[in-house]
Amino acid sequence: MEPSQYIPILIQGLVAAAFVALVLILVPRLGPRRHGKKKDENFECGIEVQGNARIPVSIKYFMTAILFVLFDVEVIFFYPYAVNFQFFKENGMGQQGFLAVLMFVAVFLVGFYYVLRKGAFEWDK
Repeated sequence: MEPSQYIPILIQGLVAAAFVALVLILVPRLGPRRHGKKKDENFECGIEVQGNARIPVSIKYFMTAILFVLFDVEVIFFYPYAVNFQFFKENGMGQQGFLAVLMFVAVFLVGFYYVLRKGAFEWDK
């Protein structure tokens, strides 16, 4: 691969970054700037605010999120690998691809071991 083949990706990245910068700068300037006690109050689904929002939350919620991301990322990376893996062919991923996936699986297993030790699979506690 030649460096010139990456120019479309670079252009796409620059356009995306410019769009994000434009939205972050332009949108606050276009919107109204009205502030007041009632307007600045938190609003959640029409339910009146009760108490402090800084109460401790069970670790189970965070473990569920970590598990979701862990397994979601695993599927995202394993699917293209499974489709393109050709160990013995000349144009396949070969040993380098196999070693890259082994490193990915090792990182995945470290995360899996972490959630296992934290008790994320013990739902009845």
